[in-house]
Amino acid sequence: MTLEQKHGSDIMVEALNNHGVDFVLGVPGAKIDRLFDRLEHPAEGQVSPKLIITRHEANAALIAQGIARITGKPGVVVATSGPGVGNLTTGMMTANAEGDPVIAIGGQVPRKDLYRLTHQSARSAEMFAPITKFSVEVQDENNLSEIFSNAFVTALTGKQGAAFISVPQDVVDAEMPGDVLALPQVSLPKMGPASSRDIAWLGQQISEAQLPVILVGQRGSDETTVEALHELLSQTKLPVVETFQGAGVISRDLEEQTFFGRIGLFRNQVGDQLLAQSDLVITLGYDAIEYEPRNWNKNNDLRIVALDTAPAEIDNNFAPERQLIGSLAATLGKLQAEINGYELSDQMKTVLSVYKEQLNQGLIPTFEPAEGLNHPLDAVKALQEHVTDDMIVSVDVGSNYIWMARAFRAYQPRHLLLSNGMQTLGVALPWAMAAALTHPETKAVSVSGDGGFFFTGQDLSTAVELKLNIVSIVWNDNYYYDMVKFQEENKYGRSAGVKIAPIDVVKFAESMGAKGLRVESPDQLTSVLDEAFATEGPVVVEIPVDYSHNKELAAHLVDTLG
Repeated sequence: MTLEQKHGSDIMVEALNNHGVDFVLGVPGAKIDRLFDRLEHPAEGQVSPKLIITRHEANAALIAQGIARITGKPGVVVATSGPGVGNLTTGMMTANAEGDPVIAIGGQVPRKDLYRLTHQSARSAEMFAPITKFSVEVQDENNLSEIFSNAFVTALTGKQGAAFISVPQDVVDAEMPGDVLALPQVSLPKMGPASSRDIAWLGQQISEAQLPVILVGQRGSDETTVEALHELLSQTKLPVVETFQGAGVISRDLEEQTFFGRIGLFRNQVGDQLLAQSDLVITLGYDAIEYEPRNWNKNNDLRIVALDTAPAEIDNNFAPERQLIGSLAATLGKLQAEINGYELSDQMKTVLSVYKEQLNQGLIPTFEPAEGLNHPLDAVKALQEHVTDDMIVSVDVGSNYIWMARAFRAYQPRHLLLSNGMQTLGVALPWAMAAALTHPETKAVSVSGDGGFFFTGQDLSTAVELKLNIVSIVWNDNYYYDMVKFQEENKYGRSAGVKIAPIDVVKFAESMGAKGLRVESPDQLTSVLDEAFATEGPVVVEIPVDYSHNKELAAHLVDTLG
């Protein structure tokens, strides 16, 4: 029997299937169109990941990143040659910097044209090399499967990140024997706990410390690590500070005794104060890009021990006394036995009670907003009352993200998504789309400023087409890039380049086929959100906010406190 002939595109799809890819995001083009054809029109007996076409490649990459962060599985994005792959750079840079495994497949001109000045010819593998962990151009169709396998392994191991595969058009189109199969998914290396001697040493250091504090970053927020952390904290109540990207690692039942806020921007939070007072900081899956050590260890006088899956990048303010490298969950499990019976002194419990009171006071508005406008904390509180613990909330960069990161409580890991490595504007809607795709059983929520929302808002139409259950909250400050505005005003006494053209948020939403709502006065805030959360499909809510006191967000830094 003669086996049906295959093409390079078939091997590519088989490789995606073998690695458990559920969704492929992208924008098509001539250099990669056979792959899109194979994804959308599998022959009888073939299967393909679900293909989702977006209105912009940058949005496709950000949705893929959201899928990766939420599920822990690689997100996959495909774009054509030249400007198509060029538009992926923001999403790939963000994913790589922030530790999210994303695979990008880029179309390329045929091999014979690689070094000619021809239509859409660009050295894309070289372009992506500095912003990914793995960037390769396929030169032979027989190497497709192994290159895909290595891309997945590289993206998923060590500090997770992005991988880019450039595939020339004639490789995608190449005819291959029907009996050629893509390699199966290989088993990833499994790590055991860190050195038992180092774990015993750390247990002794904690036992002798007056105020040990755990600082949890994004790599410490995977499901198994959080489960082990909860078991340890249920036995031994240690204070925990989250980075913005580590948000949600503390559950409701542990919140009162162990949660002491988040750090990530401006050194004036309870978490910053607590770390400054600690005599032993234990970082758990922390990456310096989440919040530079020169901020939380400004005086370079803290004792630091790092628990991680990869060696730390050493700098002048982050030189851990010891590094415990291995499975974080396994290491925490061993550490739990070493510190059984440890308890903070009454004096330190009193110190923590003061910090807890400060943390709770930070949720209370300190000024009366202007007529018709909403206090940012009132907007956060109203949203908190509508969001259940299983809902995923994605937050855009801007002044809204400062308020949300400080005041919004999340009780499951990776259910409050923020970009604090690259601070990439426009992530909220694409990440909410990722949440709705991967968790269709519940609402997904995005929170943006009016600036960030329109960075990626064209794909609201895609969310409508897919009937995704998304509530998009848009904080409107009368059309400014306010996070830049108030910092410029703090530095120069005035702002520059921050006023943007107005767009009617509600009419825009309606033009896309979504429901558009506006909070006309603060007393409508709850009722409008009631309507939004009762709506099936995408809905956009505009909330006018009073940012007149935002300069205070950057005031009273820890080293200036009396």
